[in-house]
Amino acid sequence: MPPPPVWHAGPPTGPVGKVRGTGTVILLSVVTLGIYVLVYYYSTHEELKRHSGDGLGGPLALVLALFVGVVSPFLLSKEVGDVYERQGRQPPVTALTGLWVIPGFLILIGPFVWLVKTNGALNDYWRGFGVQ
Repeated sequence: MPPPPVWHAGPPTGPVGKVRGTGTVILLSVVTLGIYVLVYYYSTHEELKRHSGDGLGGPLALVLALFVGVVSPFLLSKEVGDVYERQGRQPPVTALTGLWVIPGFLILIGPFVWLVKTNGALNDYWRGFGVQ
């Protein structure tokens, strides 16, 4: 499979983030009894803020995840979609993608679908800047 195309059109111009394997995120979340989920939200929001100059940033995302965690999937999917839109590209995820978690958890696989979609879109975005 060839590497994804590299694109740099339009803002944002800050440092790019880290590619995180979806399976690794799931495994670490289970092994740490959910603590890694907080690290994940903090890290991804902080990277997006540094990259785009917009968004919640890590500290605020962490506070929201701790106290009103149900909004976190919606917020992360929205911020991932926003960086695509700033480049004039169709966003693969939006805030509505969070519906896979709330109420998607009722079908048990909903949160996993959300993570595959959102983390996959974020990883593809970072890979578009040459990150492996």
